[in-house]
Amino acid sequence: MTDSGLLINLAMLMERPTGISTYALNVVPHLAALDPTLLTAQPQRFPNFQTQTIQANLTPEQGSKGHARRLLWNQTELPRHYKSHQSSLIFSPVPEMPLWRGCRTVVMVHDFIPLRFPRWRSPLTNYFRFIVPQVLNQAVHIICNSQSTADDVMRFGNIAASKITPIPLAYDADHFNPLDLPRKNYFLYIGRHDPYKGIDKAIAAFAKLPKSSDCELWIAGVADPRFTPKLKAQAKELGVVEQVKFLGYVPYADLPRLINQAIAFVFPSAWEGFGLPVLEALACGTPVITSHAGALSEVTGEAALQVDLTDQLALEQAMKSLLKDAALCRQLATQGLAQASRFSWKNTGEATLSILSHKL
Repeated sequence: MTDSGLLINLAMLMERPTGISTYALNVVPHLAALDPTLLTAQPQRFPNFQTQTIQANLTPEQGSKGHARRLLWNQTELPRHYKSHQSSLIFSPVPEMPLWRGCRTVVMVHDFIPLRFPRWRSPLTNYFRFIVPQVLNQAVHIICNSQSTADDVMRFGNIAASKITPIPLAYDADHFNPLDLPRKNYFLYIGRHDPYKGIDKAIAAFAKLPKSSDCELWIAGVADPRFTPKLKAQAKELGVVEQVKFLGYVPYADLPRLINQAIAFVFPSAWEGFGLPVLEALACGTPVITSHAGALSEVTGEAALQVDLTDQLALEQAMKSLLKDAALCRQLATQGLAQASRFSWKNTGEATLSILSHKL
């Protein structure tokens, strides 16, 4: 095989993209100048690249077994690809790499949520506690999606700042934009159902809104048997089970309309490495209510209503204000569009290209 120099490990790429897959799909096209070889189970997504097809059962879509198979594959098969392609560098969109195998790797770190909110029996928490520090130490460079995540890499990984480059994520400006559609009477959340995401706080605040508002709370994202039943039980207990709608996974094509027609996008997360759904909501001109936690302030600037999650009334008051204050909604929409314009996949891709070029 020819010497491709750069090998890009896309073993984690999912059929139904969420945050990490969205990142990879948008950054890789900007790396074409390096003539990389892509290791992927979905070569049809990259018609203009040299690809090496790999097995297709290595992703979070196969649950914990998919994670386990991928981690084993990283230690066994990935070094063989590195050698057979005569590669000089691997780029991994997640903090994974062959350890102690002499494979030079640049990794991307999205967050340290498993250590900020540990679940003691969680394999992911143990992976971040015991394996990720080894990955960070052995990587030749580390890219992060925000300064907040870079700070966590230094804190949890004991890594020098000189080895880390924060490169913000972005959004698809051809997909997420104002659609000039009439607003409908629902607040919207999009994302996972993990406790740290604060959906329970959103439900509690929503339940206290005046009944006369006749609005709903729509929760989009794949149901999680560990957490979703508790959220549904909470909605029932608070008497809003008919007004809280669990939409499940929403296809990418349907997201812009869903976001555009919401009263506001509600994202009371206790921590985010970046907060991609928030940026997409800003880009649609939809008012955003979120927290100060993690990188959310980096993403929103002054263009959102940021609430203190320790103040039980703050989220309720923010939702009430957007129900009755049309001028505030228009102001946030204008500020949101301006803030979103600061982010682009072109900038993200070119900054990543620069890092990889210097490390080849």
